[in-house]
Amino acid sequence: MPDRFLAKSRAMLLDECLPKIRLATRALTDDDTWWRPAEGSNSIGNLLVHIEGNARQWLIGGVGNRPNARDRDAEFARTTGGSVHELVDRLTATFLEIDEILASLSDASLDDQRMIQGEATTVFDAIYHVVSHVNMHTGQVIQLAKWRAPGTVRLYEASSTGFTRLWQPTVRPD
Repeated sequence: MPDRFLAKSRAMLLDECLPKIRLATRALTDDDTWWRPAEGSNSIGNLLVHIEGNARQWLIGGVGNRPNARDRDAEFARTTGGSVHELVDRLTATFLEIDEILASLSDASLDDQRMIQGEATTVFDAIYHVVSHVNMHTGQVIQLAKWRAPGTVRLYEASSTGFTRLWQPTVRPD
């Protein structure tokens, strides 16, 4: 089961969430990227920066024991700072680094303890946290993109016999 957990976690990040974000945001302008639907809400730009910051802190810093610095408040305070394509490229690089870390883990390491955000957690729980966190925010990115670019966001082709996904898995470097 643990092998399946690691494989599924890697697939959820690189083959589901990231491609959906890429597909949903491809038609957005810079104004769309930083638009907030209401005072106190987040833009797509904020969400992409936040997804990256959280994933870096938990999986690159926490699980991978690699250097990582994060300013969580700044992730939400930003109102500009790069095109959606630049932000997605950074997120892609982060997810590829995470994939490398997850690929290096053994089943036994899932029970290892880490201190993340001042709390003791296991490697398993850290991975589970990030995958569910990224998945939740991916849905928010998709919804905001649909509001900003109506009719341009299609993730599936539906027919009477089922659905065909319209995104492609992320290409991993050799």
